[in-house]
Amino acid sequence: MSERAHKPKKQHDRTDRQTFAYLLLLPTVIIITTFHVLPIFYSLGLSLFNWDLISEARFAGLRNFRLLAYDPLFWKSLWNTIYYTILSVPMTIIFSLMIAMLLNSKIKGIDAYRVIYFIPVITSINAVSIVWKLIYHPNFGLLNNILESVGIPGQRWLLDPRWAMVSIVVMSVWKHLGYNVIIFLTGLKNIPNHLYEAATVDGAGKWSQFRNITWPLLSPVTFFILVMSIIGSFQVFAQIYMMTPGGGPMNSTMTVVFYLYKVGFGDFHFGYASAVAFELFIMIFALTLVQKLVVEKRVHYQ
Repeated sequence: MSERAHKPKKQHDRTDRQTFAYLLLLPTVIIITTFHVLPIFYSLGLSLFNWDLISEARFAGLRNFRLLAYDPLFWKSLWNTIYYTILSVPMTIIFSLMIAMLLNSKIKGIDAYRVIYFIPVITSINAVSIVWKLIYHPNFGLLNNILESVGIPGQRWLLDPRWAMVSIVVMSVWKHLGYNVIIFLTGLKNIPNHLYEAATVDGAGKWSQFRNITWPLLSPVTFFILVMSIIGSFQVFAQIYMMTPGGGPMNSTMTVVFYLYKVGFGDFHFGYASAVAFELFIMIFALTLVQKLVVEKRVHYQ
């Protein structure tokens, strides 16, 4: 009888713990549903209408999507976004890994260096954009002063279509570098030290150790940073808005999100802007799915 009475009590305790866990998760589920899931369906519904926020919404069907397919400015913004992604993502991964490996070494004052590299991450993007806009100033900017001091002519960075997006990329990589450094540093800390000791005994050099130990065991971390960096690069907006108002010279820095903002809150074509937003959602989802199905096959989970 005691064993039979004990079993229902265990099941009752397990049910209570599960109920308590669901109650703890409920606020997060409500927030995600309200601010992430529902807006997706609302945006899809709004993309089927013409609405300027003032007059009554008029049903347009798929007209906004058909117009989008022949909109040269949308394709220009999409190319700019892809160009930004191609430049920023590899630079982010390479530099953050290099710095993480340096910060993983045993040198004096290493904690201070880790804090310094993370400060830009917690700094307001608006404040950082203003500072970098001054650095890029063609007349009295710090960057041109340094270049001219060594005999290199200065550039009109943010005012030149050739350099405007490159300038945005450099600033963005610097801004988000510390976040990825911390993630890479965590991955490096989790690699067993005895693997390096065994490789050293076998005569493997630093490059061989990196190629055969560090890089394969960091592949889960690298995959995470790759996915998140690509998603973030397709959503770049704040630095574009702050440093090159209007989308830069000859629309050279107009990204998809900036174009969405311009169409929606500049021209008040909210139905068309919703169509742009839904197209962006499809592209990000498709890219993430491709990485999940293709790139993840090369990931070595421990």
